[in-house]
Amino acid sequence: MAKGYWVVHVEVSDMAIYQTYRDNVGAVLAEFGGRFIVRAGTQTVVEGAARPRCVVIEFPDLKAATDCYHGPAYQALVQTRLAAASADLVIVEGWDAP
Repeated sequence: MAKGYWVVHVEVSDMAIYQTYRDNVGAVLAEFGGRFIVRAGTQTVVEGAARPRCVVIEFPDLKAATDCYHGPAYQALVQTRLAAASADLVIVEGWDAP
């Protein structure tokens, strides 16, 4: 079964508020088997445009990734992120090679 991923590009406008989100999001993700693969490391945009931070979160499958985003714990926490940052967030199914 293919894994599920959140691919997120973020631009933070208030780091103090965003830090509250960062301090709490890991526990919410872990409830659904989510783990950070990329968490705002150094990036080089070589084509197109991107926000300053890139985050990739891996889940056991697409259902877990979707359920986590729409679950009450993340939806309560996302309000903190929205107060501190703009983001593009895509939930995508991974690819299992044949």
